[in-house]
Amino acid sequence: MNDTICAISTSQGVGAIAIIRISGEEAISIVNSIFKGSDLSKVNSHTINYGHILDKDEIIDEVLVSVMKSPRTFTKEDIVEINTHGGIAPTNRVLELLLEKGCRLAEPGEFTKRAFLNGRIDLLEAEAIMDMIEAKTETQRKMATNQIEGKTSTLINELRDDMIQIISNINVNIDYPEYDDVDIITNDILIPKINNLKEKIKKILKESENGKIIKNGINTSIIGKPNVGKSSLLNTLLQEDKAIVTNIAGTTRDIVEGQISINGILLNMIDTAGIRETEDIIEAKGVEKSLKIMEESDLILFMLNNNEEITKESLDLIKKISNKKYLILINKMDLEKKLDIKELNIEKDKIIELSIINNQGIDELKEKIQKLFNLNELETKDPTYLSNARSISILKRCLKRIEDIEKSIENQMPIDMIELDIKNIWEELGKINGSSYEEELLDEMFSRFCLGK
Repeated sequence: MNDTICAISTSQGVGAIAIIRISGEEAISIVNSIFKGSDLSKVNSHTINYGHILDKDEIIDEVLVSVMKSPRTFTKEDIVEINTHGGIAPTNRVLELLLEKGCRLAEPGEFTKRAFLNGRIDLLEAEAIMDMIEAKTETQRKMATNQIEGKTSTLINELRDDMIQIISNINVNIDYPEYDDVDIITNDILIPKINNLKEKIKKILKESENGKIIKNGINTSIIGKPNVGKSSLLNTLLQEDKAIVTNIAGTTRDIVEGQISINGILLNMIDTAGIRETEDIIEAKGVEKSLKIMEESDLILFMLNNNEEITKESLDLIKKISNKKYLILINKMDLEKKLDIKELNIEKDKIIELSIINNQGIDELKEKIQKLFNLNELETKDPTYLSNARSISILKRCLKRIEDIEKSIENQMPIDMIELDIKNIWEELGKINGSSYEEELLDEMFSRFCLGK
């Protein structure tokens, strides 16, 4: 990290301005060598300076240059940001000049990686920066903001603090048994402490399910026989003609996707091919994909036709989804009733009657989805959750190890052996916020960031 890096931090294309970011020991001197205006080595930190970028005697662009001196910067290094006109040609020309003068093109996410390695942010806060960039809803923005501000990190730090107190107390017992003013850690004392840790981890994991919903949305598949109105429902919810709609069975042969927002939570809608026995090879592939998507969905909207009798095939599919979150949508209520609801043998609360052509039942559908996933509650809460699969996976491993410690205590395992297990969990928790990390993890994680961030 001794070199100076640079990258375009704004989306490339035609725009009012583009920003080129430079960070490192030589950031100010390199930019100063191509800048005509104030001497950047002498200006105050956190100032904006007007001038021109020059290539020898040729003016490349009229610019504003922001100078931010270490350590009060994002990377804790000297940072310079050049605001150029937003065309592709002037932006690239300025970038080329910086590379010629000794800068290195930054890798994806390298500015944020330097901020982490220099102690400006922890790993959870780094991940939240990417979440903020990708946020599509207000709820996603709020959750990312809380994580950037360190509220989520506090949850993990409190867990680690609780564990370090237990570890320290055990160590004092082992190394200095003559101390009278320190509690002697016995199994009877240790059991409630371990149980308290377990309950805290379980609470964080439970609430993190909400975090996953906020961050990733609810994967929602629309399932049913051909011609029950799946594509019409998708188009109505999206308020656009996304899927082709005809009265010919089997029109949809592949998945059609779109997104809607309900109370700040994204529904990743997937219209699937109608499920039926077919000899058409292409349609059969679509049916196979529909069944796979159904298994992977967070929510299944199973559509039936009010104008047709229920088939054994549909009843079998309803049984198949009974262990998942689902709603039964009976469409075409404007037509003659032939479907007997009693045959479905499910609670009335899961059934919604629709007439998509008349826009009947759409509001009720949205309300039922809100209720099914407690979306009203999520909207009113201040979202402070773990939302990253990596962090949640680590926490689940820690919970399993805590449960193993409980068994060890029951089996009268020596206290010094239990202390080692607790310490291993403490170190594992450190991987969540980056108190301990592997270089390969950082490389993989920051490679997903955009260039210039």
